[in-house]
Amino acid sequence: MLALNVSSDVLDGFTQVHEGLNRSNTNVGIRNHAIYGQLEALTEQNPDKGQVWLDKATEVREATDRLYQYVDSLKFLIVRKADGPDGDPASIKSRDDLEAAAVVMLSPTNPRGATLRGRIDNYRDYVTELIPDTLKQNTIKEALSTADITKIGTLAPQSWEESRFDQQPVVAAVTLLSKLQNDILYAEGEVLSSLLNQVDAGDLRVNELNAYVMPQSRLVMRGGKYQANIVLAAVDTTQRPQVYINGNLLSNPNGIYEVATGSTGKFDYNGYLQVTHGDGSTTRHDFSSSYTVIEPMATVSATLMNVLYAGIDNPISISVPGVAMQDISATMSNGSLTRQGDHWLARPTTVGQDAEINVSANMDGHQVTMASTKFRVRKLPDPTPYISFKDASGNTDHYRGGKPFAKALLLNSPGLEAAIDDGLLDTPFTVESFETVFFDSSGNAMPEVSNGNQFSPRQKTQFQRLGRGKRFYISRIRAKGPDGITRDLSPMEVIVQ
Repeated sequence: MLALNVSSDVLDGFTQVHEGLNRSNTNVGIRNHAIYGQLEALTEQNPDKGQVWLDKATEVREATDRLYQYVDSLKFLIVRKADGPDGDPASIKSRDDLEAAAVVMLSPTNPRGATLRGRIDNYRDYVTELIPDTLKQNTIKEALSTADITKIGTLAPQSWEESRFDQQPVVAAVTLLSKLQNDILYAEGEVLSSLLNQVDAGDLRVNELNAYVMPQSRLVMRGGKYQANIVLAAVDTTQRPQVYINGNLLSNPNGIYEVATGSTGKFDYNGYLQVTHGDGSTTRHDFSSSYTVIEPMATVSATLMNVLYAGIDNPISISVPGVAMQDISATMSNGSLTRQGDHWLARPTTVGQDAEINVSANMDGHQVTMASTKFRVRKLPDPTPYISFKDASGNTDHYRGGKPFAKALLLNSPGLEAAIDDGLLDTPFTVESFETVFFDSSGNAMPEVSNGNQFSPRQKTQFQRLGRGKRFYISRIRAKGPDGITRDLSPMEVIVQ
């Protein structure tokens, strides 16, 4: 505690310090205003980058001003308590008054000192959270500390407000409040400088600029559109981002993604880039893309052999390089065209009238015509009649006449069949009727009629009478194809072995 009589030298010293603090506060305020002006200028140039930091700086200035003005009001209350209603902190008359500060700041009914301590604590906690530098944080915490104080020669600690305003001369109390204002302005300046630095803290530092053309696809069909993004890419060759594809870190340091293509189709993939910024923070940038794998292909076609057969399903293969199968569509004139998985079935109707197949593909949401091909429509060729039998291994085989045929196999055969089984069409026909023609010893022909496509009992009786080396003919064969047309087939000669 100060003595009841404070020397004029001490009072003069406090006055000089107070005047110096007022000048310092003015200069610090000007500096803080200049930093805030820099933030405003940066935000005007680049609102997206600077606005968030300018908003924080504005909040800090408003909080600082509220606390600064509150401290200023306490200075006026103390001086006017000592000098009367016209008292002015810039010109204190009762500098040695030891009661005014305690009455204003420590009154039990209106403890302004405790209120000031709470507001300082809130302000200190608020501004230090905005500064990433722990050293600067600690400096501000120390400057704005409101911890209890244990004075020399005393055992019990005093509260912050009692240690500063109990039995203090008016000039000393006002000087302490001016020092507090100086500390507040210092804290504001540190926060504003930190916010200004953080405008570019998260920016990437780059040392190489390259122009890139990124096409949607390097394969463009006639009628489609070529589209590419032309961008300027900036990279830091000393610290490349980490690339993750489908959750796995890409091992290639240059960000090149390679994958083996073992099957055809459209394949999607996604991932993200993890970028480290200058302030040590990291950001994640997601991406997704896809690629289409097609079979290596070359089209070779004989222009004279573009033939479809009427009345049956003709298998057709349709593909467009670079286009997924589900994006291909096709139509046909003179018949119907249906899709079955990755293949098509063409069924023309009128013989002699060309069928035209038109192929289109979905390119960027638009249907684009890819090709138009004409096919000649022909009637199915006549099938070959044959007798079906089982060989020694139990496999089914066909006897088409003109060479010896075992009598036992002939007797076990149910009847006559017909088909186009050339390995291309492989089309079965239904035999409706036929005749067998046998010759007696005088050379007279003895025809026997079948039972539909089955050998009749009379025909089988004739088979039993045939000796080795004898022969007969199967004629007047009528067979109906899948096209609904019934036709007469050429006769076949059977030689009994």
